[in-house]
Order: sequence, then structure tokens, then C-alpha cells
Amino acid sequence: MKLILIRHGNTEASEKHLYCGSTDLPLSDGGRAALLERKASLGIPQADGFRVVTSGMRRCEETLLLLYGDIPHETDAAFREMDCGAFEMRSYEEMKDDPDYIAWITGDNEANVCPGGESGQIMTARVLEGLRKLIEDGRDTLLITHGGVIAAIMTHLFPEEGKNRYEWQPKPGGGYEIDLNAKCWRAV
Repeated sequence: MKLILIRHGNTEASEKHLYCGSTDLPLSDGGRAALLERKASLGIPQADGFRVVTSGMRRCEETLLLLYGDIPHETDAAFREMDCGAFEMRSYEEMKDDPDYIAWITGDNEANVCPGGESGQIMTARVLEGLRKLIEDGRDTLLITHGGVIAAIMTHLFPEEGKNRYEWQPKPGGGYEIDLNAKCWRAV
């Protein structure tokens, strides 16, 4: 089975370095332009013969439309980004003196739950359950999703690489093509 993971394009939140998981933002103008440039110059993995799935978030839907056109696809909320709760749409600079934020970033933010949101562990468990279902289905799948989701999947599938979630997180519009049978991957 082949699995292609593509991160959505840039949004205003990513350009301004804001925490954004559950906020349903569109792509920014720069994000749209970068995706179209990538499609024209570098090419994108082909979707022919692949089941296509997005997280259902607007930025992923727009990425799919820009890269592949209006093609049939499914949505699965299991592949949404981590809900940052009270930290949504806020920056480090804005929160650097907030005791709740300081507790989250200085502790184990994989285990610590964002106030009103999720922890990295909760998000990862949700994502891996979604991945289990995709693998059980057995169809080659193109998944357009979020950086944290892709990092959680790659960390799970390739633990021997020793990379953490931040090292696996692709740039907007980037991702990985995985051959699950051969247990190998390449950046796309």
C-alpha cells in the first residue's frame, strides 16, 4: 500500500507564527501562490488510482483544489491538527508571560493539554486510529492534512529514524510518499 501525505499550504496563522489547529482558516494569498508554483515547477505526486482524503479543514480543501482540481474525495476529522484551545491564533510573544502557556511549553507539551484543547498525545492517538483504518482498508491513499498530523504518522511509522515530530514536519505544500509494504519513504 502506498500513502502520500501532503501538508496544506500557508495560512495567515503560519505566516504570523500563530498557534492554529482547530481554527478553520483559508490559505493565504502567498500560500495559494506557492502551491501553484510548486505544481507548475516541481510537480506533485499523481492522484490517479488513489483514494483521496482530507481533514475537511478549509486550508486542506483549498490545497486539494489548487493541486488536483475538483476531484472526488473523502474527509476524515481524525486527521485534523491538534486543537490548541486557549492558545489558538495567539503567538509566543503574546503569551510569553501567561502562566498557563509557560506551564505548557516548559513541561511535557506532548502530555500537557492546552487549556480547552488537546495534548500532542491525544491528537496522536486520534490520528493513529485514523491511520489504522486507512491501512485496514488497504487502498493507496493520498492524504492532504496538517504538519502535526504528518509528523505523528511519520514518527509512528519510522521510529528507527530517531526524529522528533518537529523534524518530521514538512514545509507547507510538502510531504512524503510512503511505501508501507517496503517500509520506505521519500520526501515529495
